[in-house]
Amino acid sequence: MKFFKDVKNNLPLLALATPCIAWLILFCYVPMFGIVIAFKDFRFNKGIFGSKWVGFKNFEFLFTTEDAWIMTRNTILYNLAFIVIGLVFAIMFAILYDALGKSKLNRINQTVAIFPHFLSWVVISFFGYAILSSDKGIANQIITSFGGEPINWYSEPKYWPFILPIVRVWQSVGYSSIIYYSNIRGFDSELYEAARIDGATWLQSVRHITLPLLKPIVTIMFIMNVGGIMHSDFGLFQLFPKNSGALYSVTQTIDTYVYNGMMGGSGNMGVTGAVGFYQAIVGFLMVIGANALVKKIEPDNALF
Repeated sequence: MKFFKDVKNNLPLLALATPCIAWLILFCYVPMFGIVIAFKDFRFNKGIFGSKWVGFKNFEFLFTTEDAWIMTRNTILYNLAFIVIGLVFAIMFAILYDALGKSKLNRINQTVAIFPHFLSWVVISFFGYAILSSDKGIANQIITSFGGEPINWYSEPKYWPFILPIVRVWQSVGYSSIIYYSNIRGFDSELYEAARIDGATWLQSVRHITLPLLKPIVTIMFIMNVGGIMHSDFGLFQLFPKNSGALYSVTQTIDTYVYNGMMGGSGNMGVTGAVGFYQAIVGFLMVIGANALVKKIEPDNALF
């Protein structure tokens, strides 16, 4: 009876939440039925129910190839780099925004920093090509002007572990910094006034007030980002490098592997389904592990 009473009392809120709940069920839970494809020799003409069960053979095939190691390594290492570098720059930008106050320069800086977040990766990839093109790219023009040899960027894997994090931070740091900046603006100003009265410098206030107070939101964002560590930004890894086969050793991630497996003509739905299932399981375990680690170190900052 208490359940129905709570529903009646919160009916307006439930009505507002209904579209979101419907979206969640329709696009997040209903598609989970497709997991069975990972355990079948899927054939389009037979459908999901008519295809033959093969157990874990798709997983065996996947993990006996070198692709499994390459895509897992790239996905995890890039995401770890994005999390750490992005966190440092986002907090740095947020602190600088706060130091500038409500000036016109601050509003301009925020607008310029957040603008790349709203650009399509198709557009960004064309900007990248204008810079990295082997014949007329800006980068090679600068290199040759100093007497160097032009570089065929889209055929040289050694440069891309540095290019991709730079592009990712440029595209995302402005949006991420707004999250931390909004938290900083909510801190009690009396803490900073007391620090100034005690003779604390700006850097000392940042170190002993701002950073400790940011710890809860940083922890939450860290756990959420770790939860997506097995997912990659498809546009960054597929479109920006122009899907160059010469770069697969450093640009192929789980998401691009699934896409290329489906679009490359092989149509091996079973293996790509196994990759997706593997991605989901490891991502779930990473969330649980990250939360457990945070709970052990800072119990109050854990999600559950």
